[in-house]
Amino acid sequence: MGQASKSADAAAALASVSAALSLLAGLDATELTSAEQADCLRAMECAHAQLLAARSTVLAAFTAARAFEDDAAGGPRSWLRWQTRITTAAASDAVVWTQRLADHPAIARALADGQISVSWSRKICSWTDRLSADARGDADQILLDAAVGGAGLRDLGGLAEEIYRRTAGPDTDKDDGFDSRNIRLLTHFRGAGKLEGDLTPECAAALRAVLDSLSAKAGPEDVRTTAQRQHDALAEACQRLITGGLPDRAGQPTQVQLHMSLDQLLGRRGADDAMADWAGHGPTAGAGAECDASISPIVTAHVDPAELAEQTREFLRDTGLLTGSECPVCANPTSGVRCGVHPRTTAMARSAARDLILSRAIRLLSGPGGLAAHLRGALLPQPAASISLPLDLGRSTDTVPPTMRRAVIVRDKHCRFPGCIQPPPYCQVHHLIPVARGGPTSLENCCLVCLFHHQIAIHKWGWQLDMHADGTTTATLGDRILYSHAVPAA
Repeated sequence: MGQASKSADAAAALASVSAALSLLAGLDATELTSAEQADCLRAMECAHAQLLAARSTVLAAFTAARAFEDDAAGGPRSWLRWQTRITTAAASDAVVWTQRLADHPAIARALADGQISVSWSRKICSWTDRLSADARGDADQILLDAAVGGAGLRDLGGLAEEIYRRTAGPDTDKDDGFDSRNIRLLTHFRGAGKLEGDLTPECAAALRAVLDSLSAKAGPEDVRTTAQRQHDALAEACQRLITGGLPDRAGQPTQVQLHMSLDQLLGRRGADDAMADWAGHGPTAGAGAECDASISPIVTAHVDPAELAEQTREFLRDTGLLTGSECPVCANPTSGVRCGVHPRTTAMARSAARDLILSRAIRLLSGPGGLAAHLRGALLPQPAASISLPLDLGRSTDTVPPTMRRAVIVRDKHCRFPGCIQPPPYCQVHHLIPVARGGPTSLENCCLVCLFHHQIAIHKWGWQLDMHADGTTTATLGDRILYSHAVPAA
C-alpha cells in the first residue's frame, strides 16, 4: 500500500469517527431504554480505550520523527498544547501514555482491542512498573487475563502484590518512590495555581508534619474547611521559609513591583508645585522602604505620536531641513523658490530627529533625577517614594541590566515565541535586532524568550521573531510563518 493510500485511509477513518461521535453527541438518549443506554456506555468506554491506543501510536511516530520541530516546538508536549489546544497537564498525560504503552505492549494491544479500560490500564502499569523489565511483560499478561476473566480491581491489586513478592529478590531495595518523585505547579486564571505530584515517603511525612502543625483551627470563629486550612498552612510554611530560611534572601520575603503611570502622577494634587520644584532643583527621590519587602516602583508612560510628529516638524523647521509642503518656502507655489534639500535627506533627518527627541525625553523622564521619580518622591508616601526604575535605557550593552529585565518581564509575562507560555524564570531577554548589528538594549528591542526558543529555534535554526505594535508576535523561517494570534484573513 502506497503512502498516498495510507494517508487517504487515515483521513477516511478519522472522518468516520468524527461523524459517528457527532451522531452520538446529538442523540436524544432519553429515547433509549435503560439497557440500550447501558450498552452505549460500555461501548463508549471501549472506544475511549481504543482512541487512547490510536493516539499513542500516532504520537509515538510523530515524536520519533521529531516532526514537532517543523513548527519550532521544543518537544511533543509543547506542540500538543499549542497545536491541539489542550492544557499543559493534558499534553503531558498524552506523552506519558505514549511512553507507558511503549513499555507495556500487552496493555497497548488490550486497549486497542477495547478489552480493558483506560483507568484500569493505568493501575496495572503502575503495579508492574515496580518489577524488573524482564518480568514486566509476563506480569502484564497475567493481570490482563485475570481482568478479562472477570477479576475485580481489588483482586488484581492482590495478584500484583503476590507477583511482586515472588519475583523480587531478598536483597531488593524497598520501592520508596524515589525514581518517580515529582512536583508540578501549574498556574492559571489570575495567578491561581494547582499543585500535583508524587512524594517519597520521607517528603510526605515531612509535609504531613508541617500541615498538621499549622492547620489547626484558630478558634470557634475559624470556619475554614480542612482542605482550606491545609492550603493556608502550606502558604504560611512557605512564607516562614522565605522570611528566614531561603539562601540569599536576608530575611526579605519578596519584592513588590508597584505600577503607576506618569499620567496618574501628573493628576495628583500638588503635581504642579512638584514639577516646578523639580525644574528648579531636580532633587532625587529618597530611598527607603518601611515594610519588610523590597519595593521597586515602575513608572510607565506612552509615546504620543501626534506630539512626537509636531516636535519633529518644529525641530526640522528650526534647522532648515524641511522640504515640500512642510517647508514654508517650498509650500508657496508663487514664490518660484525651492530650498534645494533632497527629499531623501529630509527623511533621514526626520528619522534622526525623532530618535533624538525620544532618547532625550526618556532620559529626561526616567532615572532617579527624572521627572517621574521626582513627582513620585514628592507626591507619594513611603515606600512608593523610593528610587524608580528607568522607563527605557535606549543604549547598547553587553548584558541586560536587572532593571531592564524587570521591565521586560512586566510587559511580556512569558515567552513571546508563538505558542509558548514558559514563565519568566525559564526565559532570557532576546534582542530582536542583534546587538552585533547595532540593536539597542531597550524595551522596544527586547522581549522574553525561553531557553529553547532563544538558543535553538532563533539562534540555531534561524527563526526570526518580530513584535508588533498591538502586542502580537510572529516567527518566520523561510516561507513558514507562526502567529501568536489568529492568522490574518487572506
